[in-house]
Amino acid sequence: MKRRNLFACLMLLAVSVCVGLRAQVKAIWTTPLAPFRIADNLYYVGSQDLAAYLVTTPEGNILINANLPSSPVQIRASVEQLGFRWKDTKVLLVGQAHMDHAGGAAQIERETGAKLKVMEYDAEVMQAGGANDFLMGTGSVQNYPPARVDTVLHDGDTVSLGGVVLTAHRTGGHTRGCTTWTMRVHLPGEPAGKQRDVVIVGGYTQWSDYRLVPLHAKAASYPGIAEDFQHTFDTLRKLPCDVFLADHGEHFGMLAKVNRMAKEGDAVWIDPAGYRAVIDAGEKSFHQALAEQQRAAASAAR
Repeated sequence: MKRRNLFACLMLLAVSVCVGLRAQVKAIWTTPLAPFRIADNLYYVGSQDLAAYLVTTPEGNILINANLPSSPVQIRASVEQLGFRWKDTKVLLVGQAHMDHAGGAAQIERETGAKLKVMEYDAEVMQAGGANDFLMGTGSVQNYPPARVDTVLHDGDTVSLGGVVLTAHRTGGHTRGCTTWTMRVHLPGEPAGKQRDVVIVGGYTQWSDYRLVPLHAKAASYPGIAEDFQHTFDTLRKLPCDVFLADHGEHFGMLAKVNRMAKEGDAVWIDPAGYRAVIDAGEKSFHQALAEQQRAAASAAR
């Protein structure tokens, strides 16, 4: 009888965990979106909100973001719908080590043999499947299949393949090794030789679980998190940007821009003003959260 009760309790716990995980996965994260070209060699292959990008080169392709553990099937279908071979994915990059952007990495590695290159700090999180994420235990982040990291990147490192160069900018805070990727591209229809600056923001938001300063005898989420967030906004402001992309479609108005493509063509992706507006709003939100936590810490210290 006791054994039966224990089994029932374990099953109930398992079901509640699964329900909780499903509840945290938004429908728009898994709803497919027809893949499309952004620039000559840059394509969108993600869902309606979880962004994934394919960069094609003569020597194979680079995939940016692996998304959810369930996402590789959708990403592969989009890559193949565009006419590219899944096995030609030679390099896998990520913008951040959270489950919704890195959860599918291990499966993509197995299926394609791609080399995974990840920014320091996030590299160790991905190799642990998120278990050592500084937010683990808050309910905001979940575990995912551990991935093998082939190269640990540092701020300013470049990733090159087939004549294409991407630069990794450490824009920490959202995750400690959050990474913004930049590259140069040619947009279809523009004069030959005209190059545009692409910025793929890795993440910039802070949630209520982030402790930006020590509070109520608890340390900050990690040493230097507030400084990292400020450095992120300072860095993003300095980056030249014509084509603004990000980790989530909602962060750069993707679906609205997709709907405008029929009339406006590829020029719809040129959005430096939208880029600056998002940075402004993100930094304002950060400073508000920081000020609130600083006031709370000062009050608690009295």
